[in-house]
Amino acid sequence: MPKITEARILIIATHGFEQSELEFPRDQLRVKGATVHVATPDGKPIKGWEGSDWGRAAEADLSFDAIDVAGYDALVLPGGQINPDLLRVDDRAIETVKAFARDGKVVAAVCHAPWLLVEAGLAKGRPMTSYPSIKTDVVNAGAEWVDQSAIADGGIVTSRNPNDLKDFVGKIVEEIEEGRHAKKAA
Repeated sequence: MPKITEARILIIATHGFEQSELEFPRDQLRVKGATVHVATPDGKPIKGWEGSDWGRAAEADLSFDAIDVAGYDALVLPGGQINPDLLRVDDRAIETVKAFARDGKVVAAVCHAPWLLVEAGLAKGRPMTSYPSIKTDVVNAGAEWVDQSAIADGGIVTSRNPNDLKDFVGKIVEEIEEGRHAKKAA
C-alpha cells in the first residue's frame, strides 16, 4: 500500500485561488511527509484571493507545459471563484485533470473547483459535493450532489468550502494510501 510519506502531489492553480484552499492542503500534505508541487499556467507565482481582496502570492514549482502526470500520485484543485473559472477554459488544465483520472490517480477538488471535474467529464454517475452556488452545475453534469464536508468516490475527492479543509486533506491521504483506483464507467 502506498504511504503518504512517499506520495508526490501536484496542485494546479492560477490567479484568484482561494488562499486557504491552496495553502492548507499544500502545507498539511507536506507536514504529513508528501512532496507537493504547485504548477501555474506559466510557472510564475500566482496571487491568491482572501476574503474580499487579493491575498498572498503562491510560488510555483513548474508550468502547466512541464507537468509529467506519471511523476505524481494525486492532483489537488483549489477553489475560489476566479481560479477554477479561468482553468476550466484552459485546455492544459482540463487535459491534466483527465490524465490523472485516466491513470486511476487521486483527483481532489474543493469549493468551486468541481467545475474542473464537470468540464473534464468526471461528474456523471458519482456522488460529489461542492460550494452550494455550483450545485446545479454539478447536478446537471450527472453527479449526485451531497451536502457533506468531503466525499471520495473511486479516487475523486470533493469538498464544500474552507471550513471543510481538514476533512478534505484527510480524504486525500486516505485515497492516496488506498492506491490506484479503477476507472468508473460513465
